[in-house]
Amino acid sequence: MTKHYASDEEIDRARSLRRNSTEVEKRLWQHLRANQLDGHKFRRQHMVEGYYLDFACEAEKLVVELDGGQHNDEAAKARDAVRSARLEESGWRVLRFWNNEVIDNIEGVVLTIRDALTRTLSK
Repeated sequence: MTKHYASDEEIDRARSLRRNSTEVEKRLWQHLRANQLDGHKFRRQHMVEGYYLDFACEAEKLVVELDGGQHNDEAAKARDAVRSARLEESGWRVLRFWNNEVIDNIEGVVLTIRDALTRTLSK
């Protein structure tokens, strides 16, 4: 697979998405930023396969997506399944969390992410 270099338009969109992060995204970012999760570097709104990922650890090919209520109808679920499948076909692992999981159990969410990173390292 060839490396995709983002266009100016894609870079502007990613910056806009980062500037307009949801409160839930900001909350999780506080636990992922600055390599503080066991030294793993995460990026916000990182583009892969034409998708802007909520959070991505490129070194471990791990995606973390946060889903709000707009992801609960059948059409959205189908789009999310296609998105996850396409990313997985490219070698990424996808973790999805509902917004309320981040709000109600941030420690559990971070532990699940840490466990996924640990499984990668032990392979």
